[in-house]
Amino acid sequence: MVTPLGNDVESTWSSLIAGESGAAEITQFDSTGYGVHFACEVKGFDPLQWMEHKATRRMDRYTQLVLAAARQAEADSGIEIAAAPDRVGAAVATGIGGLKSFEACMDNLLARGPDRTSPFAIVQIIPNLAAGWVSMELGTRGPLLAECTACAASNMAIGDGLDAIRLGRADVMLCGGTESPVTRVGIAGFNAMRAISRRNDDPARASRPFDLERDGFVMGEAAAVLVLEELERAQARGARIYAELLGYGVSSDAAHVSDPDPTGENPARAIRMAIADAGITADDIGYVNAHATSTPVGDSAETRVLKLALGEEHAYRTPISGTKGATGHCLGAAGAVEAIFTILALERGVLPPTINYEVPDPSCDLDYVPNTAREQQVEIGLSNSFGFGGHNACVLFERWR
Repeated sequence: MVTPLGNDVESTWSSLIAGESGAAEITQFDSTGYGVHFACEVKGFDPLQWMEHKATRRMDRYTQLVLAAARQAEADSGIEIAAAPDRVGAAVATGIGGLKSFEACMDNLLARGPDRTSPFAIVQIIPNLAAGWVSMELGTRGPLLAECTACAASNMAIGDGLDAIRLGRADVMLCGGTESPVTRVGIAGFNAMRAISRRNDDPARASRPFDLERDGFVMGEAAAVLVLEELERAQARGARIYAELLGYGVSSDAAHVSDPDPTGENPARAIRMAIADAGITADDIGYVNAHATSTPVGDSAETRVLKLALGEEHAYRTPISGTKGATGHCLGAAGAVEAIFTILALERGVLPPTINYEVPDPSCDLDYVPNTAREQQVEIGLSNSFGFGGHNACVLFERWR
């Protein structure tokens, strides 16, 4: 992982469990004159730790972040990709792609004319090149996928990786997502939609999932990658197994370009699909990492969805974390980041807190693990991701025993 809380898994997890926020004043551009001046940026990231200087010049920041995460995942897994590269694939998602490079290309075009456009501009911008670079740098030659379904994208990458292994197209899939949207267009555009928080006087308390005083999400950037491997293969080579990926569910709303399904039924259908795919019942789910963006409409809608999918009685007794309170909303990377949080919660018996939960909202009345991490051993965890355009993707993990 490379996140606003840390540049690897352990530092990120420690900050998350401690209840820290990754939000601060924007450093990547001068936000003077913008309605919002803060975001959850990755801090102190040095791409040269993970790739050669020549390569960095050909990549947008969103690609650099995920290549770092992919190299971390490769090392942690002990996979020898070169031994069977045709059986190893990658699915790397993003919601937008190289937004910073797009802005730079336009600035240069307007200032210097079309003949001075960089020959690297297009490959820095297009959203499939993060997957492309991961494949080229790590040497994978199996399925190569690049999901681009807004904030549901990296959960879909995980689901597509699961399907690739089940169908026999690969034995191993590196699955995740990346986003680096803290740019002029990113901040101005989401601010114009009234989607992001304007709590400029208190950035650390701005992202407040399920809280009555939430006023929008905080823009975040991150990258995260999981290694999925066919179980018997992983056991045969003595791999460290964190969890078992049990099920995947996906659906669409056909309702609104940005607002959630008002009935809640279509996101709930994705959860039910994941439950059925896993061969379990809703009562088996012991923890939920919610999509929980900290928007007024979204969080109350997800509360309704969980009651529909789990049944009201079980929903009320199931602990739920809104970890975007700490990381902000990392768009296409959010699902992969939160999948890892879910896996570590199961493995370590600690449920991450929903920070900044101060004023209860009558429309959000479940157990949100408020403000302080909770020691509790859970066997099965659900992670939700919902995206603009009505994309719903849910993944289920079981603690490895």
